[in-house]
Amino acid sequence: MWEAITTPEFSRKYFHGVRLTVTPDRYSSVDDAGTDLVSGSVLEFDPPRRLVHTWRALYSPELAAEDESRVTWEIDARDGGITYLTVIHDQLEGAPLTAASVSGEGWTHVLSGLKTLLETGEPLYV
Repeated sequence: MWEAITTPEFSRKYFHGVRLTVTPDRYSSVDDAGTDLVSGSVLEFDPPRRLVHTWRALYSPELAAEDESRVTWEIDARDGGITYLTVIHDQLEGAPLTAASVSGEGWTHVLSGLKTLLETGEPLYV
C-alpha cells in the first residue's frame, strides 16, 4: 500500500493518470507533460503506516491562490492480508474551491481506482 501512494509508476494507474512523488520532505503530483498539479510539504513520513502532507492544487490559478490544506493517509495492515486505508483531507477552511474539488467524486474516484488496482491488478479507469 505504501508504494501505491508514494511512487509515480503505481500512482499514475489510479490517480487521474498523474505521477505522485513522495520524499520525506516533499509531495508532488505531475502530469505527463511535466506540469506540477499539486504540491506540498511532507509533515509526517512514517512508512509503511502514515503519511501527512500539505496540499496546494496548482492546476488552476484560483485553487493555487487558496490556503494550503492537509492530507493524512493512515495505513493499518491487519492479519489475513487485509489493509485498512483512511484518507483525511482537512484544514480546508481557507480553501473552499479545493474542498469542492476534492469532495464527492474527487477522492472517491482516486480511492475506488486504488482499491480496484490493488485487488485485481488492473486499473479501474483506462
